[in-house]
Amino acid sequence: MIYSKIIGTGSCLPDKIVTNHDLEKMMDTSDQWIRERTGIRERRVVEDNETTGTLAEQACLRAIESAGVDPAEIDLFVMGTTTPDLVFPSTACLLQKKLGLPDCGAMDINAACSGFMYALSVADKFVRTGDAKKVLVCGAETLSKITNWNKRDTAVLFADGAGALVLEASEEPGILSTHIHANGDYVDLLTTNAGVSVGWEAVSENDGKPEIQMRGNEVFKVAVRTLGRIVEETLGANDLQKSDLDWLIPHQANLRIITAMAKKLEMDMDHVVVTVDRHGNTSAASVPLALDEAVRDGRIKRGDLLLLEAFGGGFTWGSALIRY
Repeated sequence: MIYSKIIGTGSCLPDKIVTNHDLEKMMDTSDQWIRERTGIRERRVVEDNETTGTLAEQACLRAIESAGVDPAEIDLFVMGTTTPDLVFPSTACLLQKKLGLPDCGAMDINAACSGFMYALSVADKFVRTGDAKKVLVCGAETLSKITNWNKRDTAVLFADGAGALVLEASEEPGILSTHIHANGDYVDLLTTNAGVSVGWEAVSENDGKPEIQMRGNEVFKVAVRTLGRIVEETLGANDLQKSDLDWLIPHQANLRIITAMAKKLEMDMDHVVVTVDRHGNTSAASVPLALDEAVRDGRIKRGDLLLLEAFGGGFTWGSALIRY
C-alpha cells in the first residue's frame, strides 16, 4: 500500500507585530478583553510590499530545504488560501517557477480556514493513486487585507502567515486518512461582503475593500460541535482511541475552541500545539505554521501520531490523522 509521508516542513511570518496594546490605541478594546475571549496577545501583519505569495514562497522554500529534495522532483503543488494575490492566475501558478518547480499541476483551493486541510487531502489522494510521488502543500493568508480595523470583533482575531510541507510516496504509514466536509447552510455566520461576480457595492465601510463579517458566538458553538464529530469520525475510521494520539494540532482560531477540543479528546494541553496567542488566526496557514513550529523545536518526533483539524467559513471543516 502506498502512503504519503511528510518529509519536510516550513513556515513564514511577517516581521511586523501588532500587540493587543497596539489595538487599544486604535479601537474600543483592551488587552484583557482580547485575551479572555480569544487567548491572543499579538499577531503578525504584512507590510504593503508583502503578499500571500511572498509569504508562501518563503514557507515553501524552507519546506523544500527541510525535505532535502530538488524542486524539479515535485510532481504537484497544492495551495490553500482564501486571500490569493490575484483572481487569476492562481497564487500557486504565480509561485511555480519562482520555486523552481517543473511543469507540474499547480492550483489554489479556497476553503477558508480549512484550506490547508482540503489541500492536504487532495495531495494525499494524488500520492495514494500513484499520480504523484512528491507533492508540495501550502497554506498561506494575508487576512489583514480584508480585515476592517475599525471593528474589534474581527480586527482582534485575524492575521497573516504561511506554512508548507512536502509529501513523498512511502511504503511506511504516513497520512493514515483525511476527512473533509462542508455545509453551506451556515454561510451567513462567517463570510465576506463582496466579490467578483456579485459585485463590490457593499465594501464602502472598509475603504472600498472587502471585509470579513462574523457572528462569533454562533460560529463558536457550531465549530466545537462540528469538530467534535470529525474527531470521532477520524478515530473511528482508523480503529483508534483518543488515548492513542500523541499530539493535537488544531486550527488556531480561538484558545477557547482549542481548549474545548482538547477536553473532548481527554488530552492534556501539553500535547496540544498552541500558537494562537502569538500568531492570531491565520486561517489556512495556521495548521501548517503550528506543525512546522512543533517539528522544528523538537516536540513532534518521528513515529508520533498527530491529529490535525480545522474549521472555517462555508462552513467547511477537515481533519487528517498522521503518523509522523
